[in-house]
Amino acid sequence: MRERLTRQPADAGLVPEPTEGGEERTELERLVGWLDERTGAAAIARGALRKVFPDHWSFLLGEVALFCLVILVATGTFLTFFFTPDTTQVTYQGPYAPLDGQQVSAAFASVMRLSFEVRAGLLMRQVHHWTALIFVGSIVLHLCRIFFTGAFRRPREINWLVGFGLLLMAMGEGFTGYSLPDDLLSGTGLRIAYSVAMSIPFIGPYFAFLIFGGEFPAPAFLSRLFVFHIMLLPALLIGAVSIHLLIIWIQKHTQYPGPGRTEDNVVGAHLWPGQAFRSIGLLFLTGAVVTLIAGFVQINPVWAYGPFIPYTVSSPAQPDWYIGWLEGALRIGPNFEPHILGITIPSPFWPGVLVPGILFTVLIFWPFIEAAVRHDHRQHDLLDLPWQAPVRTAIGAALLTVFAVLTLAGANDILAVFLSVRVESLTEAFRVLVVVAPIVVGLVTYRLCIERRDRGASVSPPAGTLLRRTPDGGFEEVEA
Repeated sequence: MRERLTRQPADAGLVPEPTEGGEERTELERLVGWLDERTGAAAIARGALRKVFPDHWSFLLGEVALFCLVILVATGTFLTFFFTPDTTQVTYQGPYAPLDGQQVSAAFASVMRLSFEVRAGLLMRQVHHWTALIFVGSIVLHLCRIFFTGAFRRPREINWLVGFGLLLMAMGEGFTGYSLPDDLLSGTGLRIAYSVAMSIPFIGPYFAFLIFGGEFPAPAFLSRLFVFHIMLLPALLIGAVSIHLLIIWIQKHTQYPGPGRTEDNVVGAHLWPGQAFRSIGLLFLTGAVVTLIAGFVQINPVWAYGPFIPYTVSSPAQPDWYIGWLEGALRIGPNFEPHILGITIPSPFWPGVLVPGILFTVLIFWPFIEAAVRHDHRQHDLLDLPWQAPVRTAIGAALLTVFAVLTLAGANDILAVFLSVRVESLTEAFRVLVVVAPIVVGLVTYRLCIERRDRGASVSPPAGTLLRRTPDGGFEEVEA
């Protein structure tokens, strides 16, 4: 036992009290003891370090998203030092000869300087962009795991809402980010977004003017996007992630069914040292993989697109994958413009606002919809395997098929060239597929789940031998 400090008479002050071992405490131990006496942090830390985390690879998808957010903040901070969010026209004078002497915006010129003149600037740009794609992808996969295993059920409905909000904010963060360079591709995407916002009945023009600072392309639109991208959305993301992690910490972890796992326990590794070292390793692995991809695979070469010119459209213009489904919905949407209360509803409203609004509303409130339909309001800590909930799995597969078909429709011009068919023919085909394919996939998935569930119920568990460790280090067989 180490010595402790005790208070002696007033003239003696604080002196070390000899204890068994005769050692004095270090300054670090004194500081830790001082903090613990005033905060009680030691007991909290001991409990936190003993928290158990289930051992399954699918639980790491959420951690990948968290580590991508860390990389995005780090690389984004670097890029902010050199980016100029200004649409003022300047003359480009840089090492990229094809654009030398041309009029470009100050924002585009700063991105060109980042790409060709700032040391490691192009690498940072590409790491940032690739990480954004993986960030959104890992959130989608994480939400799919939660959906198909029923991890959103009571008492975790709030965390489902927070997680889905994180997905929407991540998509908004990505869209505002790749729109900042003010190149021809991003300008085309912004013009489409402006048109969709304008199509909202009654409030559309006011909403579009608020976001874009006037009629597009208004001088203030880039600076407003910059504020959204580096201040508002990151703050909301970090706050939502903190709430998400806090709820997970307070609630018990879900886990897959298995030997020794019940609704009342969690089987896995403690936070320290097992889970902590695993997470640290995953952080470095995520950073290494993203950097490797960014170093060898080019993305968003703005010099090839050129600066944004309002009367010019880049073709083929494709957004990042997580916006591709919305592009596809706009491309195959019907030319339908009814008059309601003296207002003409523009055709982009139906595929650009109404359909996504319905799909996302159903997904956001799915925990409450399923609980009401199934009359199941019990607490669930054990996860379902996908085939154990065939209706949910079939609906999830159908919804994923809708987004997949819409994403393909967003590249109908590229597919038309590749397949040597007319774009109009592909558009008509996608209009049929977006209705038929989800129904077919849903029915097939439901049937497969039923067969898998019935097969699992009819097979008895394999026989085994139960062993017990003896005091001398051996094993002996015991009756189950």
